[in-house]
Amino acid sequence: MTLECGFAGLGAMGYPMAANLRQAGLLKQVWNRSPAVSQRFRQAHGTPVADDLPALARDCNVVVTCVSADQDLLDVVEALCEGIRPGSIVIDSSTVAGETARQAADRLGARDAAFLDAPVSGGTEGAANGSLTFMVGGDAEAFAQAAPVFQAMGSRIAHMGPAGAGQATKAINQVMAAGIHQAVAEAMRFAQALELPLDDVIDVVGSGAAGNWFVNQRGKTMVREEFAGFGFKTALARKDLDICMRMARDNQGHLPLAEKALADYDWLVEQGYGDEDISAIWRCKAGLFGRSG
Repeated sequence: MTLECGFAGLGAMGYPMAANLRQAGLLKQVWNRSPAVSQRFRQAHGTPVADDLPALARDCNVVVTCVSADQDLLDVVEALCEGIRPGSIVIDSSTVAGETARQAADRLGARDAAFLDAPVSGGTEGAANGSLTFMVGGDAEAFAQAAPVFQAMGSRIAHMGPAGAGQATKAINQVMAAGIHQAVAEAMRFAQALELPLDDVIDVVGSGAAGNWFVNQRGKTMVREEFAGFGFKTALARKDLDICMRMARDNQGHLPLAEKALADYDWLVEQGYGDEDISAIWRCKAGLFGRSG
């Protein structure tokens, strides 16, 4: 089928993702809860703004959503169902619980539409340059049909299984990333205590066995205590890890390292740092070596 995409949710990740769809010639309309953002996108990219979510669903046979929380997604899906056409595909790039993804799939399935839970990894940089990793759950045929949409926004797209499998894979990603964030911040506080040149340390270890996305992309801004205006918000990381904790409990287990990270994120949010990038975890390690910074 000819793909005519709509995009709902023009936040820090959604805005550049939609821009990449526009550049690929796939984007037909956008919608955002805050109309001013939709109008800013229209002015920048010439893309029409849908009157509401049912109109977006009526006019587009593929709708990509990018929202912040489980109930937000269910509310968006409910509204899309008012106008969705049979055979349409909804791709959600949010991070929500697997059960929420299955509920969304059931609601859209009742309207003969497909749902793909497709959370992403790669940060705002990956969203901007079209190099996101997509972890996708849902119908394999719908996944194949939507391939050009994913390819316009990402460089690694993997179908992980039925509805909810994408979100389950993202939970693994978030647990692993949380441990990496803990390790990088702790190690760099150690480097600071040893009076090493921090930028040089980051360059050296980032090119070796300890190299990872976080140290390479956030290490230098972290040690300069630059946490605002970019990246993945601490409050959202806290939300994601809370989902992981619930999933672990549902499987009669627990995640000790992620629990420590969640406690740190809780503290950061309580202190008013929830809108800062996740590299603000640096703040939590300030007292490890008897100094405040």
